[in-house]
Amino acid sequence: MNNTPYVAREPDADGFIHYPQAEHEVWHTLISRQLKVVEGRACQEYLDGIEQLGLPLERIPQLGELNRVLEQATGWRVVRVPALIPFQTFFALLASKQFPVATFIRRPEELDYLQEPDLFHEVFGHCPLLTNPWFAEFTHTYGKLGLQASKEERVYLARLYWMTIEFGLVDTAQGRRIYGGGILSSPKETLYSLSDQPEHQAFDPLDAMRTPYRIDILQPLYFVLPELKRLFELAHEDIMGLVQQAMRLGLHAPKFPPKAA
Repeated sequence: MNNTPYVAREPDADGFIHYPQAEHEVWHTLISRQLKVVEGRACQEYLDGIEQLGLPLERIPQLGELNRVLEQATGWRVVRVPALIPFQTFFALLASKQFPVATFIRRPEELDYLQEPDLFHEVFGHCPLLTNPWFAEFTHTYGKLGLQASKEERVYLARLYWMTIEFGLVDTAQGRRIYGGGILSSPKETLYSLSDQPEHQAFDPLDAMRTPYRIDILQPLYFVLPELKRLFELAHEDIMGLVQQAMRLGLHAPKFPPKAA
């Protein structure tokens, strides 16, 4: 799991991370481009979060700056982690209202797609919605459940996370919008997800848990929430009961070709 060329940057004694100018420039390119693309496509709660966080355009934000806003809004914090972390660590952090951020940013030659979640994906994709109490509550509950779950149950929980927090869409009075961080941090997927190319399906947590996915392709299917508050309601339902049911029923047929050997 650790074969990544990226290494998370270490903070100094004061907790300040010194990024080279070239990395600030990558951040500037990514955020300037993506702010234009998400306009009219991201859900309002996400855009409100972007405004609250006040992300700088010219430089990579420090985690402490984000924490001042998040702690006040929902009691969440972001914490620095290495490039990839084990499931156990991931769930433990979410269960304690801490969102992991790997402190490295993609290289210029990988601007459009990076397999491992970098600082831009985590901060731009996920942090804005952590200012929203509904989204924050679901993420917190998800962490607590994952911490207690068996290895097999976690695989079903991971599919639920993928189909919501990473690649979820939501219906709004203004039309269909994006809230998933995996989409919102990708210019290509932002445009593609709302086009008529992929399939859109009304959100059903049981179906989401039974739907296979691949991380290295544009998603063939997106689940659509009736409203963002549905996540808050789901946090108070018997998610592990649904996991058991999904395990009994088994997986749906994949909507994508097998990976080439």
